Amino acid sequence: MPNGSANRRFVKGSPFNAPAGPVPSAEQYAPGDQVTHDRYGLGRVVTVEDNIALVVDFGSQLMRIKIPCAKMTKL
Repeated sequence: MPNGSANRRFVKGSPFNAPAGPVPSAEQYAPGDQVTHDRYGLGRVVTVEDNIALVVDFGSQLMRIKIPCAKMTKL
């Protein structure tokens, strides 16, 4: 058997058999929102670029961050 899928057994309680849950909605950002980033710390959104990226002022530097970003949360 080339792929070995015939020998696999179905486990009723396996989390891999469950259908995918609802997709969490992406956070909506607006200029002036406070955010925190795991690497850069606390910052404030300066501009939103068509819900594709944000320009965030972290005090010492301005960073362009693509969204969604797992390392950044809205406060």
